[in-house]
Amino acid sequence: MKQELKKHFIPLAIIFTIVSVIWILNQVVYFRFIYLFFGLLWGSFLLDLDHLIYWLYLNPKLPESRQARQFLIQKDTKSLLKLLEKTHHTHTNLIFHHYFFQIVLVLISLFIITSSGSLFTSTFVLALNLHLLVDQFADYKKHPRHLQKWLFARESKQLPIKYLGHYIAFFSLINLYFLAIIINSSI
Repeated sequence: MKQELKKHFIPLAIIFTIVSVIWILNQVVYFRFIYLFFGLLWGSFLLDLDHLIYWLYLNPKLPESRQARQFLIQKDTKSLLKLLEKTHHTHTNLIFHHYFFQIVLVLISLFIITSSGSLFTSTFVLALNLHLLVDQFADYKKHPRHLQKWLFARESKQLPIKYLGHYIAFFSLINLYFLAIIINSSI
């Protein structure tokens, strides 16, 4: 689980550091940093609720689902996280980890980031987008077929593996654009 946390927190820490340095140089008020921090933090975790949905609603009869339900009843977070670490690669039919959700999320994010005055909300949706990108990039490097399987689950036609890099690059550019808007919004 530590690897998974590291994988998601390193990009967030880099973004937080870059934005903070730029804002410090431009003397942005201190409470903006708090919104930035909590928006990135909460947004980085929300998409992992997908695994709970998988266990509790999509596949409740699996042995791992029964185990997860038991850990939730016992409020045994540590065991639940260990179970997630052991089984998350088998969860290929998730709701939030799907290309269609990513497209909808980008459109909603564009609206929120360009029209909302809320820094927390803007950084929250940026972190959601970044979470998906980190998962996609990690699988693309190690297991491109697995990425293709979960990203295009429930689809009869899938993007060929040779184009997955272009897909990730496209959404990475969109996220850089979102980051630039967030940085400039406080300057």
